[in-house]
This record gives sequence, C-alpha cells and structure tokens, in this order.
Amino acid sequence: MSEPSPRLLARVPVTVRWRDLDAYNHVNNSSFLTFLEEARLVWLLGIEGDWRTAEFSPVLAASQINFREQIEWPAEISVELHCTKLGNTSMTLGHRITSADGSKLHSDGSVVMVWVNPATGKPIPLPAAVRVACA
Repeated sequence: MSEPSPRLLARVPVTVRWRDLDAYNHVNNSSFLTFLEEARLVWLLGIEGDWRTAEFSPVLAASQINFREQIEWPAEISVELHCTKLGNTSMTLGHRITSADGSKLHSDGSVVMVWVNPATGKPIPLPAAVRVACA
C-alpha cells in the first residue's frame, strides 16, 4: 500500500527576472533559494492565525535542492509547497519548481523550518495555526 501524496499547501507563480541569471545565461542556483523563500512567505501570509509573533518566529534550519533542468530567461515558473512532516518544533516542506504549465521539473527537494523564541533562540512547539494549515 503506498502512502498518500502530501497535500499541496501553495502553488506560487514567479516571474524570472534578468537579475536571476548568471554568466552562463541561466538562472543561478542561489536564485532557486530566493524563489523558495518567496513561496514560503506567500504561504505563511495566507495562514489564518498567528504563525509569527514577538514570542515565536520560524527560522530555516536546513535546505536541500535537486537541480533537474536549467531555467532560462524569460520564464514564468511555479513553486509548489507540500508539508511532508510535522514534528514538535519543526516541519519539513517539500518543494518543486516547475515551468508555469507544469510540463518541466526544474528542481525539487525540501526545507526544514523550526519555530523559535526570538529572545532565547530556543525551539518552541509549532504554532497551532501552522498545524491547522498543514492538516
């Protein structure tokens, strides 16, 4: 019996900018992280309830990217986010960057986000709003 696919949390369209290119005239690997960050923020801003306050805030603990196919300019792409694991203080978001129409897979991978108390830097339990958004 196979496991069900993780639920899609967000699909965020992104326009590739000229500044995202490198000397080889394709999107630089560091820009992929920016695309992922933008998609995470779009998702987080859409959550009903508090996901960040003076007492708690998310930080990126790890990121992993598999580069599958170059992105050339001009391009419209889509960033998909899925919750693949919910822990006590952290969550793992799977991600895919595809062409806007979904016909090309440019990258996939995951990131781990940990919620911390900004004053202490210590992990805290995931906010209820984040758990609900991933359910």
